[in-house]
Amino acid sequence: MEIGTLIIIGVVVVIVLYVWSAYNSLATDGVRIKEALSGIDVQLKRRIDLIPNLIETVKGYAKHEKQLLEELTNARTSLINAKTPHEKAESDNVFSGALKSLFAVSENYPNLKASDNFKQLQDELSDTENKIAYSRQFYNTNVRDYNAILVNFPSGAIGRFFGFKDMEFFEASDEERKSIKVSF
Repeated sequence: MEIGTLIIIGVVVVIVLYVWSAYNSLATDGVRIKEALSGIDVQLKRRIDLIPNLIETVKGYAKHEKQLLEELTNARTSLINAKTPHEKAESDNVFSGALKSLFAVSENYPNLKASDNFKQLQDELSDTENKIAYSRQFYNTNVRDYNAILVNFPSGAIGRFFGFKDMEFFEASDEERKSIKVSF
């Protein structure tokens, strides 16, 4: 074989290997994103599953807080039915707001705050909130890495050729972005 032919074959092999590598990187990152989103779902479900126990505990102390408990139940249902990351983020924000209201109302009931069951549920919810925050961060890190490949050249052109699209981040609500005022 001639040297020119070998060079052409070498260049073609390098290009094929690069395309193969770029495709596999995008596919692997896509799987990681799905795994990360599943992790968020697991933690959101865990929080959703804690809510009926929390509602039952609060009902005994706050019978006249029916509207708040209904809002929390509706927010829970909305979160259960959310499908896309955007819908989940919006529903999660509504749900978080309802939880904050519930805990604010609990301040009016010293016996409720002193209840071991309520304290345990609060601790579990706090732990779950931390896990949700970590899961969101893990998801967003994977989305960032994936989207970075799609904006780089030539991997982005290869990815778009094969139908890969940007993924959306799991974003905080405007309410979550507000600064918290602490006063004593």
